[in-house]
Amino acid sequence: MTDTAVALFTSDLRLHDNPVLGGALRGADAVVPLFVRDTGVGAAGFDVPNRRAFLADCLADLGAELRRRGGRLVLRSGDVVAETCRVARQAGARDVHVAAGVSGYAQRRAERLAAALASDGVRLHVHEGVVTALPPGALTPQGKDHYAVFTPYFRRWSAQEHPKPAAAPRRVPVPDGVASEPLPEGRDDIAGTSPGLAAGGERAGRRALSGWLAGGLDAYADRQDDLAGNGTSRLSPHLHFGTLSAAEVVFRARARGGAGADAFVRQLAWRDFHHQVLAARPAAAHEDYRTRHDRWRRAPREADAWRQGRTGYPVVDAAMRQLRYEGWMPGRARLLVASFLTKTLYVDWRVGARHFLDWLVDGDLANNQLNWQWAAGTGTDTRPHRVLNPLVQARRFDPDGSYVRRWVPELADIQDAAGAAGGAVHRPWLLRDDGGSDGGRGGRHRGGTARYPDPIVDLATGHDRFRTARGLE
Repeated sequence: MTDTAVALFTSDLRLHDNPVLGGALRGADAVVPLFVRDTGVGAAGFDVPNRRAFLADCLADLGAELRRRGGRLVLRSGDVVAETCRVARQAGARDVHVAAGVSGYAQRRAERLAAALASDGVRLHVHEGVVTALPPGALTPQGKDHYAVFTPYFRRWSAQEHPKPAAAPRRVPVPDGVASEPLPEGRDDIAGTSPGLAAGGERAGRRALSGWLAGGLDAYADRQDDLAGNGTSRLSPHLHFGTLSAAEVVFRARARGGAGADAFVRQLAWRDFHHQVLAARPAAAHEDYRTRHDRWRRAPREADAWRQGRTGYPVVDAAMRQLRYEGWMPGRARLLVASFLTKTLYVDWRVGARHFLDWLVDGDLANNQLNWQWAAGTGTDTRPHRVLNPLVQARRFDPDGSYVRRWVPELADIQDAAGAAGGAVHRPWLLRDDGGSDGGRGGRHRGGTARYPDPIVDLATGHDRFRTARGLE
């Protein structure tokens, strides 16, 4: 009798360096590579167009790569536990392999799956270190279940050796008799996606990684915060969907070495840090990690202006418009728009986090929610009251205004005086020629032709105005 195992893909849609697939192949003569379109994900509000489209790319690519190795991908839709058990029965599988997750949902899924499979006499193998470079529970301070501060975590994380990544299997023998839904051929029928959404799939991810290591990594330390310079890797969607192994990315960046690699690897350590926090504190996905008893403002008009990129602060609006167009924005832009919403407008971080999850193709629960809490002062930041002034941020990270002109076409024609550096485009209200304020409807500016709104808050007074509302006094 042939031993059969099921490799249940979740956030690890790749063949290279995948412990789930590797474990299944080592322990059985045949493997059923399975992906379940989990209705629980949709019910939780995470099945949004950008990620659905990227997922379609990933599944099409994964299916093609398995066919090249003599196998195929089995696709099902429904409850992930019920469908996995059904496939295991049909295949006569004795073992199911899956990656460990850190969210409360992923942890409950593993518990339900283990119990349901056990009733059929099937073993569940949960593999750590598939989604992150190091397993979330691998590093803990004495007497505690996770690190609450990044620096000591990074110190220990940096001292760890990362093993050489495993190659993709040459063959994946798949048994007959297990039915599959048709695999997606592309994303054409998915409405509501961002026009500039990047392509998904393992092959696209590996091309992007190779290009980054050869062409962008060395300058990363100097260019990572340059908003207009496109100096970041853009690998985050591939890390989120697991078309790239985080452990492999760390290994290959470290092998290249240099200041750029060091700075880049530090960001990957931040990703691991957030995952280990959420694994230990799943409620941090929706509750303050460190409550400060904030009394957030209810400000639907201001929150909507922020979502639409109509705050009157060009660098904030540029970032928010890039988010809608690409389903992505650079890390520096994420920090400054999050600080603006939570620290300048004093709107609940959950409002912003939800909007990000609605649009970001890399909408990762651990990184998104905990970065938002870091910006809001309710997370792991050791300086919870820091505020990122959008004008200061613009002057530092978009000094000539190129980023704003790219994403806010109303301001594209604004020119600075000789010797100036982007000042006018970042403060267009100083160029008004219609006689003053128009109540936020937006007026014409010298050098521009379209309407752009007045600032929705005065930076000089906004902080004092909202202190009591936020409970800081």
